[in-house]
Amino acid sequence: MPYLYRAPGPQAHPVPKDARTTHSSGQSFEQLRQECLQRGTLFEDADFPASNSSLFYSERPQVPFVWKRPGEIVKNPEFILGGATRTDICQGELGDCWLLAAIASLTLNQKALARVIPQDQSFGPGYAGIFHFQFWQHSEWLDVVIDDRLPTFRDRLVFLHSADHNEFWSALLEKAYAKLNGSYEALKGGSAIEAMEDFTGGVAETFQMKEAPENFYEILEKALKRGSLLGCFIDTGSAAESEARTPFGLIKGHAYSVTGIDQVNFRGQRIELIRVRNPWGQVEWNGSWSDSSPEWRSVGPAEQKRLCHTALDDGEFWMAFKDFKAHFDKVEICNLTPDALEEDAVHKWEVTVHQGSWVRGSTAGGCRNFLDTFWTNPQIKLSLTETDEGQEECSFLVALMQKDRRKLKRFGANVLTIGYAIYECPDKDEHLNKDFFRYHASRARSKTFINLREVSDRFKLPPGEYILIPSTFEPHQEADFCLRIFSEKKAITRDMDGNVDIDLPEPPKPTPPDQETEEELRFRALFEQVAGEDMEVTAEELEYVLNAVLRKKKDIKFKKLSLISCKNIISLMDTSGNGKLEFDEFKVFWDKLKQWINLFLRFDADKSGTMSTYELRTALKAAGFQLSSHLLQLIVLRYADEELQMDFDDFLNCLVRLENASLHPFDNEHLRLPCRDAACPAESWLLDFDLQNFWCGTITPRAHSPLIVRPSPFSILIWEE
Repeated sequence: MPYLYRAPGPQAHPVPKDARTTHSSGQSFEQLRQECLQRGTLFEDADFPASNSSLFYSERPQVPFVWKRPGEIVKNPEFILGGATRTDICQGELGDCWLLAAIASLTLNQKALARVIPQDQSFGPGYAGIFHFQFWQHSEWLDVVIDDRLPTFRDRLVFLHSADHNEFWSALLEKAYAKLNGSYEALKGGSAIEAMEDFTGGVAETFQMKEAPENFYEILEKALKRGSLLGCFIDTGSAAESEARTPFGLIKGHAYSVTGIDQVNFRGQRIELIRVRNPWGQVEWNGSWSDSSPEWRSVGPAEQKRLCHTALDDGEFWMAFKDFKAHFDKVEICNLTPDALEEDAVHKWEVTVHQGSWVRGSTAGGCRNFLDTFWTNPQIKLSLTETDEGQEECSFLVALMQKDRRKLKRFGANVLTIGYAIYECPDKDEHLNKDFFRYHASRARSKTFINLREVSDRFKLPPGEYILIPSTFEPHQEADFCLRIFSEKKAITRDMDGNVDIDLPEPPKPTPPDQETEEELRFRALFEQVAGEDMEVTAEELEYVLNAVLRKKKDIKFKKLSLISCKNIISLMDTSGNGKLEFDEFKVFWDKLKQWINLFLRFDADKSGTMSTYELRTALKAAGFQLSSHLLQLIVLRYADEELQMDFDDFLNCLVRLENASLHPFDNEHLRLPCRDAACPAESWLLDFDLQNFWCGTITPRAHSPLIVRPSPFSILIWEE
């Protein structure tokens, strides 16, 4: 399953500017368009081909779809006809009403709309069969390029289309979003707030109707005035109720857009109304204030015109706000800023972003219910230094988003249940251990752990230092995440495990022959027997010596040391460079080995001969290695077995390699992680990891290797085959 791993640490929240080019060619939209115009050809996107692979990943089309360009469907195609409006959105045969509801809301904010749909494209002069759209993804804007071939059946668009068959902006936007997520099928099912955030980079907020504040009408009114995007839906009690129609014409489990809010004079009273749109483009509310209800007869033509009231079955309708609260269960709001809708003031917010990962066996510790592993989760230090104006506390908002789950659906990934907890930070500048969480309660936490893409909540805490721990609910669940922290005043954030600090003491000098202990004398005799007159052993001979000695130790349970481990030991201890180990070098290593054996026994709690990888951070720290979570994750991926256990040979191999790397920090020495297959030479599965700068180096995987790692300048892509 693909697994994206990004560099750690806080990052500045990007100001909207030129979006990052994403096409595999490395060329921008304009470069690709000009290339096509010069060649006199229409663009064909090899990244998202006009084939079934772009449509579905788990099924085949039930009818033969034909990919056609708009000019092959109608005579005079238009990109946007009379402005991009909510009436241009009619759902097709794909279950992506959540996306369509978000697009309908997007059309109400012209500034946000212009960001998503650049205006430098049309079917007029300069047309080359290429279009582009921009989406926010995990704190950056991406420019997604597509060709304009669309799936059709009998010359009609199969999926999203405009009410005017000559207009194609909405169909092309849906295609670009499908490409962003891997396929059209990936868009089946979702929450409107997800797409709203991808259209704006905004902050999600959800209101349960049963728990809505008394001033909820004013909150929604303010949200629409500020350009926020709003959606609503009705919960279902079971899968059988999905898309079931209520007696009032509403659809359960279906995403709607909130497109307006207003008041009207009715028989001497001010009635609060709200306007809602069904992305189907039909099927509407049939209760009070519906399109043809008798209430409108008491409203004058001018007032009806101001409210854009029509009696068309176009999917949009007004309803009394009290009926809205009674029939809908949830409202989702995507705010373009973190300003609380309950307040009138507009603030300037400071924003920091952390990209991180939960990796099985090292940093996927689960929630506080799982004390043994909870402490291994990523830990972010949050320093609140300034109180709000006229207040004694500091306001901030935490938004935790799990990344790329929709894109990974084709590999069986689901949205995980996520949340976070906030603890007061002790006077320590290090990753907090298990005992801290055993005896300290959290100061704040997300309202719930829930299986949504993003969980966000507002908090007020006194100035001070805190530790924020994002996690999945269950341990051992893998995902990447993006953590955004918004604060009214400057807040300082830092990853508690973002530093690599390998500072080992000088190795001890070997004891002179006349001062050797009884143990060392026995070693010398065995060494002489194996090595011969030169008193040097090869890796094969060292393997025999170490296994012969360690088999006599009753306190440690292990199969045997591998030849690769012995080669690594010689690489570490060989000062002459002849590829062999002298006896004095061996004695120094033996002292290290005894310490490492005692260390392993401390963490082999059940005396099974293995230790849990979740204890590896503590074990390595006791051995003198303070590693970042990211390097720890790579080590676990290499050395852990399926049960997330590590035997003594792998533990020893890991320590030897780390120490070898730490002794040569400035001469381009790297940590090398070979293939787990014993028959595979060490060089055939190579990961160079610069301990000083976190830069990833070259990879040469073999086909049988259980993990394939492909690096990019700032990320490592890892998946199992």
